[in-house]
Amino acid sequence: MSSDVIMPALGMAQETGKVLRWLKSEGDSVTRGEPLLEIETDKVTVDVEAPADGILAGIRAAAGADVPVGETIAVLLAAGESLAEVPRVADSVAAPPVAVAATAFPAPTRARRTLASPKARRLAAERGVDLAALTGSGPGGAVVAADIDASHDGEIEPAPVSSVWRLMAQRTTESWQSVPHFYLRREVDASRLESWRSAARERPGLERVSHTDLLVKLSAEALRRHPRVNSSWHAGSVAPGEGVNVGVAIAIEEGLVVGILHEADRLSLADTAARRIELVDAARSGRLQPEDVTGGTFTVSNLGMYGVDSFDAIVNAPQAAILAVGRIVDRIVPVDGKAAVRPMLQLSVSFDHRVVDGARGAEFLDTLASLVEEPAGLVG
Repeated sequence: MSSDVIMPALGMAQETGKVLRWLKSEGDSVTRGEPLLEIETDKVTVDVEAPADGILAGIRAAAGADVPVGETIAVLLAAGESLAEVPRVADSVAAPPVAVAATAFPAPTRARRTLASPKARRLAAERGVDLAALTGSGPGGAVVAADIDASHDGEIEPAPVSSVWRLMAQRTTESWQSVPHFYLRREVDASRLESWRSAARERPGLERVSHTDLLVKLSAEALRRHPRVNSSWHAGSVAPGEGVNVGVAIAIEEGLVVGILHEADRLSLADTAARRIELVDAARSGRLQPEDVTGGTFTVSNLGMYGVDSFDAIVNAPQAAILAVGRIVDRIVPVDGKAAVRPMLQLSVSFDHRVVDGARGAEFLDTLASLVEEPAGLVG
């Protein structure tokens, strides 16, 4: 019996997926679990695997097409089955599904989409143009890029943004508008943190240990001691986090993503550094997987490498808190009643007041600050 290949949903907010390329061609024999095509969502690029053994047929979405989640994009025929010839999708246009015999290739029940080229869909999304309101000049009345340009004659051309940037903008706006933020700040002596990092970098396998790795490790321990901060607001109540999963904010060309170090409280410093490096490399090469960006319970955002002294970050909802870290700077501070120069670090934690109140937040920050000032036993 034939099996449909559908556009999968890789996240709750995902509405469409973009076909990057087919890894198999029509008529190819495939086995269950074998990669069929590469798709891109707002967060990751991932391979779609074959749902069953069969012969690939009836491909309905060409490379570059944006396809709604749940829509059939191809079919896998079982041995001995045949499929009436289905018109192939032209390289320049993402055509709507073509109805064929229900027993071989069920027609989707979704509403018919406006016929448009992939470039036109991308431009329309970037410029906020309603495709359905345009008269297409392409084959079969399809909307093409020129139609989008024509609809904007005389208007100021907006700067295009990536899907990652649009998602970041959407989520930070939603968090800022719905999460009651409050902030706690503290300056800490980073002398011991610096000496531990220097010592760790002399050990095999730890040559690339960063301040972020140490802060992830210390934050995970503080979260373990203060589980309320490792929670989220859900359906009118506080939901405990499923594991201490610390996210690291990663800046890439397309925007900002957060890679997750799952069970961070159980990772050694070497494993923490190795996992952080993997996530950064995957993010910058566009190869993050769904599990790399989901399930986080806390985030660390470090801008110290950009010369920033301190800043306040927006909570990465549904998480309840985010740590913002600036650079380490030598300052004159009182030590035993005398002036001394110490490497000082500014910590700022943003909290969701629905989950954490001021007292609980202060206790968490006090624990974190104490660990930064004396991390012995946690960074080995």
